[in-house]
Amino acid sequence: MSWGNRLLLVFIAFTGLMSYMTYRCIQTPVELVAKEYYRDELAFQQVIDGTNNANALSRNVKISQASGKIVIEFPPEMKDNLLTGEILFYHAANEARDRKISLRVPQGGRLEIDRKLTGPGQFTVKITWNTPNRNYYSEQHFTVI
Repeated sequence: MSWGNRLLLVFIAFTGLMSYMTYRCIQTPVELVAKEYYRDELAFQQVIDGTNNANALSRNVKISQASGKIVIEFPPEMKDNLLTGEILFYHAANEARDRKISLRVPQGGRLEIDRKLTGPGQFTVKITWNTPNRNYYSEQHFTVI
């Protein structure tokens, strides 16, 4: 076999490999962190302000599990307030496992969520809550068993 034929086989093999890789890349699903990432980036100052407000409290939001429930306890300063907002259980590996829950915590600062709502897995819990005069934001990693 001459060097010209060998070179031709190398080019054919290279073209076949590139075609296969292109096909595999097109078939792979791509999930973005957020569908509206540009809008979210513009509103990021609210997250920064909310994080600063939450860091000024006496302690962080505490997330735990007990008897089939996910328990979210807010800092003592929040016990006398009616809290509204939203909780996002963000699952990095699978967008279909993300859960967004409206937050309405009565006075007492404790919220219980059924563990079946999220299912087991590793989540980033993003909590945005409001009192009558301030906005707060907290983000924690949490594993649901």
